[in-house]
Amino acid sequence: MTDLIGYQSLTNAAMRGVVREALSQTAAQAVAPGEHHFYVSFRTQDPGVSIADSLVERFPEEMTIVIQNQFWDLEIFDRHFEILLKFGGIPQHLAIPFAAITRFVDPSVNFGINFDDPDDTGQTAIILPAGSADDSTATGPVAMTDENPSESEETAGPSDSDDATVIMLDSFRRK
Repeated sequence: MTDLIGYQSLTNAAMRGVVREALSQTAAQAVAPGEHHFYVSFRTQDPGVSIADSLVERFPEEMTIVIQNQFWDLEIFDRHFEILLKFGGIPQHLAIPFAAITRFVDPSVNFGINFDDPDDTGQTAIILPAGSADDSTATGPVAMTDENPSESEETAGPSDSDDATVIMLDSFRRK
């Protein structure tokens, strides 16, 4: 059966809207609200991604940035966001389309979204706090790192433990 409505695309667009809103709230305050901070992974070669060549050399396929304490000039647009981060003490301007984002995680509340690869089967996963979902639909545990994000802006990301559960939206589809 063909999905003429395109529910997967609608779901991805809605989840990217969640990312856009979280970043918009952060941009409005010029600081991540409360204890919130974000790990944003994105494909460095996607159309519209604008980062320094030296960063593309270090991260030829995917890169993760941390938006917490040390960021500047966060601006949110309809299809992308721009931010100034320091890498090795050198300020770098990044422009990242929301469509290039592969993962968005806010470890302060154990929330995250894994977006599908455009060449993949079209799965979207949502990371929820442990115990908030029926274990029969979960694909496995995922937790946030306790690494200090300000020390490793470009490489921090989720690690494995039992603090959260990944739920694949495909598990709710009728087969």
